[in-house]
Amino acid sequence: MSPDRAVLERALERGEEEGGSVEFKERLAREVHLADGRLESLAAQLRHRVLSGDGEATYVVGVTDDGGLAGISTEQFSESMDVLSLLAEEAGAHIDEVQTWGVGDDDGIVGVATIREGAMLEADDEHIVVGTAGHVDHGKSTLVGSLVTGQPDDGQGGTRGFLDVQPHEIERGLSADLSYAVYGFDDDGPVRMDNPHRKTDRAEIVGEADRLVSFVDTVGHEPWLRTTIRGLVGQKLDYGLLVVAADDGPTKTTREHLGILLATELPTVVAVTKTDVVSEERVLEVEREVERLLRGAERTPLPVARHGVEAAVEEMDEQVVPVVTTSAVTMEGLDTLDELFERLPKTGDAAGEFSMYVDRTYKIAGVGAVASGTVRSGRVEAGDELLIGPMNDGSFREVEVRSIEMHYHRVDEAKAGRIVGIALKGIREADVERGMVLLPRDADPTAVREFEAELMVLNHPTRITDGYEPVVHLETVSEAAAIYPEDGHLLPGDRGTARVRFKFRPYVVEEGQRFVFREGQSKGVGTVTDVTPL
Repeated sequence: MSPDRAVLERALERGEEEGGSVEFKERLAREVHLADGRLESLAAQLRHRVLSGDGEATYVVGVTDDGGLAGISTEQFSESMDVLSLLAEEAGAHIDEVQTWGVGDDDGIVGVATIREGAMLEADDEHIVVGTAGHVDHGKSTLVGSLVTGQPDDGQGGTRGFLDVQPHEIERGLSADLSYAVYGFDDDGPVRMDNPHRKTDRAEIVGEADRLVSFVDTVGHEPWLRTTIRGLVGQKLDYGLLVVAADDGPTKTTREHLGILLATELPTVVAVTKTDVVSEERVLEVEREVERLLRGAERTPLPVARHGVEAAVEEMDEQVVPVVTTSAVTMEGLDTLDELFERLPKTGDAAGEFSMYVDRTYKIAGVGAVASGTVRSGRVEAGDELLIGPMNDGSFREVEVRSIEMHYHRVDEAKAGRIVGIALKGIREADVERGMVLLPRDADPTAVREFEAELMVLNHPTRITDGYEPVVHLETVSEAAAIYPEDGHLLPGDRGTARVRFKFRPYVVEEGQRFVFREGQSKGVGTVTDVTPL
């Protein structure tokens, strides 16, 4: 979404005033503005602007002293933001948001940076990530929309519009890609937003809440199952949220999504949705269907209405699955989900060196390439020197972290489990691809084209033989690969060892990583047992 040009126009209209909170700068350069004691004087000026604006100042960069649009190059704007960040830090403040516009015929850039008092937010340990799953039109996005806003649905999926960001998704009522949402908790209870489409609303949640809950909302429509697998396998999720509509009950897609959640050993909550459109008898019938489905998968259902939230929090793991009845229209059961998400512990271990598989890439004017994904391990800070790759030839590129954003809020660092966008110096956006990995500069990564794995075939019409080519979903990698079973073939229900070779390019693959493979109605899961360096 392009920045609102009215922001720039308002800043220019306010103009620089003696004692005001707006500052015009054509550019900021290290050799000029950080030399000979100028840092201290400019930081004092910035501090004065922040105090004059009751804790907030606006710096307009790329304009003349009288507010004329000059425009500066991408490199000059990037350097200006680096210098401004150092000045803000020296003044006890931080850059909270940057918006940019192109001006003139020479790709010049003008930007508005919002500076706020206080140190940049450090991501806290109380942050869980929940991935949704379930059949199309069972109410995944609607349920999440009502959770993060506290607003009841209109019965037509209105709150779904908070997550379906593409016009065709809203018009058709079908999600076509992963969506993201966030809400949180403080001492007074849930911290929600009025409109998740407003970047400032999301940023305020990140800044104000003591505990954050991020949702990765996947796709229920069968043709986009590949995208759903990417959301459930490629993100570092803490929990799954499987929805089953009370009017429809469990479907083939429900069973398939449940199989993926269980195969990845993700602790899962089942929400029976749309209880407002059916009778109590039908709700009880669907609950029993869900319980039979879970028992058939060798899992223990735990109806929360019967056993309570405390029991659900204490007992929930890969084997025990809480079941909650809900309605986004009447808001039934949403307080139970609130209590669960407030109390469920963070899973996984944040220890180890930083790593993040790239899920999405985009370019921001004046900033450059941005790689987004979920931090897999360790932590990353602005200014860190990293490697990204592998490239098609197996090499890795040196890059530097320019800045980090989490749900549109700039943060100084990000830890394991955080969904972030990392702006990178030293690489073009066109050279960054989904499935690449970010690692510390001193890491010694190995590009892998081929690996051995222990496979379990969940479904296949005949038998898997040498050269079978499904799509392998490992972390954020979604790549065609050839499978060569050790014993020559694998039948449905079989477990066995196989050699797996990516068809087009290498990736970073490690022993112990779990993956899903799928082709048509055929599907299975696997665990990497050995790798062959490129």
